[in-house]
Amino acid sequence: MSFFQHGGPQVFAHRGGRALGPENTIEAFERGLRAGADGLELDVRLSADGQPVVIHDATLDRTTDAVGPVRRRTAAELARVDAAARFEQEGRLPLCGTGIGIPTLAEVLDRFPDRRVIIEMKDNLTELGEAVARLVRRANAVERVCAAGFGPLPLRAARRLLPEMATSACQSEVRMALYRSWAMWPVKRPPYQGYQVPESAGRLRVVSPRFVRHARDAGLQVQVWTVDHEADMRRLLEWGVHALITDRPDVAAEIVGQRRKDQ
Repeated sequence: MSFFQHGGPQVFAHRGGRALGPENTIEAFERGLRAGADGLELDVRLSADGQPVVIHDATLDRTTDAVGPVRRRTAAELARVDAAARFEQEGRLPLCGTGIGIPTLAEVLDRFPDRRVIIEMKDNLTELGEAVARLVRRANAVERVCAAGFGPLPLRAARRLLPEMATSACQSEVRMALYRSWAMWPVKRPPYQGYQVPESAGRLRVVSPRFVRHARDAGLQVQVWTVDHEADMRRLLEWGVHALITDRPDVAAEIVGQRRKDQ
């Protein structure tokens, strides 16, 4: 398996498919994959003891029963918070108090050894990129992982330490690629292999048929987040995007599966 080598459009469960389970938890990842996702998208930050742990926010307040910065707690302490405390379905909190904690990246890679994983590095820190690269190498997961991030520092570190691991463009690299696409002077040999981008950022359109075409011509893939509506999924697939990153992997998997049958 190689991360960017596959036979057709892929579905990635965004934070595990957060419409289906408590985001960025083992429970969500299992639900997203059962719903038909080809792979997982997740977020990592560093714990107090320097381990990449799987959580989106810098603080615990929004998604857990705890409060305060993630960085002030060890990975073992984070595993004991209730990461499902605020997951709501039909007006209920069905998984609150069931022992679902914040996992480490190592735990996720070990739990799902045959799945592609997009690792979104949230802290713009060199040490986060270094920690992720070391962990991916140790887990023998180089071929199935793509390191991503908004900031350049962790991506530079990951590319330096583990050049054989796939990476996507950081925010400044996406911006430059977009400007060059507008100018009809698309990038040719960048230090990344793909884009994981929103269709739009505020009033700025990022993904368009031209942008996808230019990426394809350069041998790069376009994977779009967060695509949750059926009409958007179908339109983006018609434009030729390579993957849908979605909170609704159940819906996306059905659409992509039918498209594969029809081709």
